[in-house]
Amino acid sequence: MTTSQMQAASAVARGFDPARHVLIAGPTASGKSALALALAQDQGGVIVNADAIQVYENWRILTARPSAAEEALAPHALYGHIPGEAPYSVGQWLRDVAALLNGSERLIITGGTGLYFTALTEGLAEIPETPPDIRAMGEERLEHDGLEAIIAELDPETAARIDLNNPARVMRAWEVLRTTGKGLAAWQDTTPPPLLPLDHAQTALFDAPKDWLTPRIEGRFRKMIDAGALDEARANLGSWSPALPSSKAIGAAELIAVVKGEMTQEAAFERATILTRQFAKRQRTWFKGRMTRWQKIHPKVLA
Repeated sequence: MTTSQMQAASAVARGFDPARHVLIAGPTASGKSALALALAQDQGGVIVNADAIQVYENWRILTARPSAAEEALAPHALYGHIPGEAPYSVGQWLRDVAALLNGSERLIITGGTGLYFTALTEGLAEIPETPPDIRAMGEERLEHDGLEAIIAELDPETAARIDLNNPARVMRAWEVLRTTGKGLAAWQDTTPPPLLPLDHAQTALFDAPKDWLTPRIEGRFRKMIDAGALDEARANLGSWSPALPSSKAIGAAELIAVVKGEMTQEAAFERATILTRQFAKRQRTWFKGRMTRWQKIHPKVLA
């Protein structure tokens, strides 16, 4: 981060109450980390990760985790604390955050995983995982019998609540009913209270338009390559498997292919850039639909 960017971030940080927790969300490459660091340095607090991929230890550069130098400037938590082969759920993240909330430190929770924030501020129903055989059964039913047949098996309360035109939502509801014997609506109605209600925190949602964000996405991936992302891929090659949870990091499969000689570096850049733009679009859609009460910040204020 340049000196001017640090000064701009500090100017924005002055608008926050140093006694209250802060939630900072936004799409990838929008500048969330800069504001979080400015807040922690200027006002104090622990920067807490709210990114589902940055929890993994084996892809620091590729997932844009704070560098060791940045981590030395302020306390950080829940970054790179999970082995690359271990599963990690939103429920586990909430338990980790709960332990931090029980402390005396002010938390500055920042990231791009919208589900983490909604679970934190609205509560989360701890629904058991769907067994692979039930998921496979559902996929087979969907293929052979169609969506209407799946909808017909849902409990009326859930069917009245979800978007029946969304196959993913319908299949999720069917899986929950099959796995637990209880409808998704019933699980939602027994959701425990949130750990950190929205009214008890300060919010900042980076409202990054596509035309502003796209050049930053392209530039950032090239900076990752320059910073050693290919070396990071080489270090992961021995244990690489696309089935690993950490392998969902955007660009990981492409960089592994470059290391194996199966893809050119330029092709990897183009593919990873497209995937990142698509991911950012999904993030913006989630934020627009689920975070209407958040204070919006245009990222240009940090440029």
